[in-house]
Amino acid sequence: MALQKSYDVAVIGAGVFGAWTASHLARRGHRILLLDSYSPGHSRASSGGESRIHRMAYGADEIYTHWSLRSLHQWRELFAGKNLPLFRQTGVLWLAGEDTTQLLRTQETLRRCSVNFLHLDRPALERLYPHFVFDNVGAGLLEPAGGVLLARRALVATVQDAIARGVEFRHAAVVAPRSSGRLSSLSTLAGEKISADAYVFACGPWLGKLFPGILGPRIFPTRQEVFFFAPPPGDSRFAPPASPAWLFQDDQVYGIPDIESRGFKVALDWHGELIDPDTQSRTVTPAVADWVRSYIARRFPALAGAPLTETRVCQYENTSNGDFLIDRHPEIDNLWFAGGGSGHGFKHGPAFGEYLAAQLESNSNPEPRFSLSTKQIHQRRSIF
Repeated sequence: MALQKSYDVAVIGAGVFGAWTASHLARRGHRILLLDSYSPGHSRASSGGESRIHRMAYGADEIYTHWSLRSLHQWRELFAGKNLPLFRQTGVLWLAGEDTTQLLRTQETLRRCSVNFLHLDRPALERLYPHFVFDNVGAGLLEPAGGVLLARRALVATVQDAIARGVEFRHAAVVAPRSSGRLSSLSTLAGEKISADAYVFACGPWLGKLFPGILGPRIFPTRQEVFFFAPPPGDSRFAPPASPAWLFQDDQVYGIPDIESRGFKVALDWHGELIDPDTQSRTVTPAVADWVRSYIARRFPALAGAPLTETRVCQYENTSNGDFLIDRHPEIDNLWFAGGGSGHGFKHGPAFGEYLAAQLESNSNPEPRFSLSTKQIHQRRSIF
């Protein structure tokens, strides 16, 4: 059965990249179809989950600082228009080990971008956060304006706003094209035909499965385990404002304070095993759970033995170095790839969508870092 409409752009994937791309295209007056195999913020999506850190600190990678600033403005604008408290300004604390090179580069970048921050030496850290243990920490950097996005609900709000702007949303799975030249239509698994002038595939960890020859070796979906611990009764030290969102650089562990009584979130930032997003187990492994319990007992002694209230297994959709992928298909000139969130992408959704919408209209001044040609087949992470 053929659909009666033809669209300017069909966006496949209603995660944060796809939803904001659809929204920005609709704001520019385009007829947009947004499709997803499931629903926005579903439990297997990289854009699912309750919370994501929003920070501007990226070492010398100024492009991501600019995008974080631009995106935070747009997130706030969206939430204010709907009276939704989906950004919590907890502050974000970046903790460096004895080598503070990355932290000093970050400070230089934040100064150039006029981002407020506080440099905290070890005594200052211990004075401000006496419930943290700062062994092997050389210094810290606090971004007071940073915080936490309530991710799943923020994504749903983005899709609802896009629909209000004229985007049509459909719950459908598409068949990946295998042709070359110009694509005239896509088929869904239900047998429908979708016709558009351009197609954007923003399918997160599924990109490599849909385009195995091109992206299979260049998109690395990894298993990432997340844990929530209940603070002691009556103890407010692990909730804002006493605790900010935090990242221990050398430990490659990050956390989010207790928001909405979900618990104190602790997650591993190092890349887990390669997985298939359709079939991987969504149950945390006992060995990792034991490691995390030991870790919080060392870094947060008051949480030693704290009840584990919630767990989650998601995935990072990594590129070889952590840069985003925003580029045309090498053989289908009206098909675009949009992905490579690499564990840090959610916050950037608004700026990502704004950039891609402009590229679809003009394809002028593309950022070389986002090109397909820079995506390698071996992981050498450089974006943190």
